[in-house]
Amino acid sequence: MYLHIGSGKNIRERDIVGIFDVDKTTTSWITRKYLSEAQRRYLVSDANDGEIPKSFILYWNRRTQEYRIYFSQLSTAALCGRVGGGEE
Repeated sequence: MYLHIGSGKNIRERDIVGIFDVDKTTTSWITRKYLSEAQRRYLVSDANDGEIPKSFILYWNRRTQEYRIYFSQLSTAALCGRVGGGEE
């Protein structure tokens, strides 16, 4: 199964490591440092069409064999509800 994360982007559910709320997680310096380093290494993409992101998804990219991040305009509750998990 695939999870639609917005703007026509889909991620294979079994490759998802976590779905995180941007407002709650970026208050930590370690998360900000991780995201900055990932962006510096071109491992960050966005599926938010220029809108302010509400969440980010950490997933394993099978093709490149590395962890990648997608920012999404959808909330963590909406994304988790789509996978059937329902929890943040």
